[in-house]
Amino acid sequence: MIHLKRINLSVEKCPTREYYPFNLHIFQEKCQLDFISPVTFFTGENGTGKSTLLQALAQKCRIHIWEGIARTRFESNPYEGMLFKFISVHWRDGIVPGSYFDSEISKNFAQCLDEWAASDPGILEYFGGKSLMTQSHGQSLMSFFKARYKFKGLYLLDEPETALSPRSQLELLQVLKDNSEAGHAQFIIATHSPILMACPGATIYSFNEIPVKAIDYEKTEHYRIYRDFMTDRSKYL
Repeated sequence: MIHLKRINLSVEKCPTREYYPFNLHIFQEKCQLDFISPVTFFTGENGTGKSTLLQALAQKCRIHIWEGIARTRFESNPYEGMLFKFISVHWRDGIVPGSYFDSEISKNFAQCLDEWAASDPGILEYFGGKSLMTQSHGQSLMSFFKARYKFKGLYLLDEPETALSPRSQLELLQVLKDNSEAGHAQFIIATHSPILMACPGATIYSFNEIPVKAIDYEKTEHYRIYRDFMTDRSKYL
């Protein structure tokens, strides 16, 4: 199921080209991304704008982002949280609920869940039957993924492989495949993982290209680096 069909970035309306995120090359060119498959990957080097766009997309789609305590910054940037205002989204049959995942802020959600469970223990059944705080980070993430993605929605994930072993990445790959094929879930994922990008039928957008373009799995830099290293690691050592 494809809930979100397309996004457009109105670069001509952006308020600055000097400050982040509008100083990134991707946000200085006309940008349109079409979502033609239930699983879409954003890939590319660090600093190319994958996570930045994913977070702005969550804001535009009214998907809550669990955040920690706000802290004083050395230097404030009035433009940092404004990108979503210059993105237009096009739905297939109207807006759907969903969730945004970032491994750095997932513990904030797990802590909130524990607080809710103190007054309503039954809520843990929705997440595998036990507190996410009592499991390893990787285990708690897999419990969350398996429970949350069974439902209709748009799911945005920012580098979910960060805390996952290769075996757990394969497990998440199966979750993506099963739930997208079930016809209710759409996934948009920023990742460096060639394991996850192997999801059958997925679209892969390379942020190393300006403008961003779709590429084949075997042409991604991540796949080629892993393949070459495994074939002859002496070239890198």
